[in-house]
Amino acid sequence: MKSVDRALLASGLLIPLWLLTGVWLTARAYPGYDHLQQAMSQLGAAGSPTSSWSPLVNNFPLAALFALFAWGLARRWRGSKLALLSAGLVLLHGVGSLGTGWFPCDQGCAAAQPSTSQQLHNLSGLLMFLSLTLASALWAWLGNRLAGSRALALFSLACLVLAIVTAGLMGQAVESGQLFGLYQRLNYAVSVLWVAGLASASLRKPAANPLRLAVI
Repeated sequence: MKSVDRALLASGLLIPLWLLTGVWLTARAYPGYDHLQQAMSQLGAAGSPTSSWSPLVNNFPLAALFALFAWGLARRWRGSKLALLSAGLVLLHGVGSLGTGWFPCDQGCAAAQPSTSQQLHNLSGLLMFLSLTLASALWAWLGNRLAGSRALALFSLACLVLAIVTAGLMGQAVESGQLFGLYQRLNYAVSVLWVAGLASASLRKPAANPLRLAVI
């Protein structure tokens, strides 16, 4: 594997660390911020103490890392159409991350009459959820067949289930007004840890037989 391919794939390993560090640092500059109750988007919401620089620390760098990782995936598994589709979905996730930073939510992120920016923010967030959820579903199928890793397939399936479950808990939290921040963090943690797991497997697993790749 070429050094450029390894560097691109390694960006997937960096994503969870960047997310954790960026959110932690930004929240420290937001007086009274509650990780259990408040959405991560509130760090960049209109009128928040960190609105001017939260996207520069979180959304935009993460968008770049997802784009680099998607490129690495496409190069690593270019013989598989489904793997290329998964790379496209990861790239879409990066576009969604860019959108959530470019279009901040309204103050508190729960306006009764959301602005256009809030609506585009919500659509970007939905794109982020759907893209990585579908990508993990693909690798629940591809993990063993393409990468030769039953562990990757099972890990992808487990992350898929957990992403759906925690998304449901987020919906309940919106209704109850309790612990939305916690469930959102659990949901996104599952997604970015899956990305790191896929990056690790892609770095160490040999490519499958080219004839087999053509079928997949």
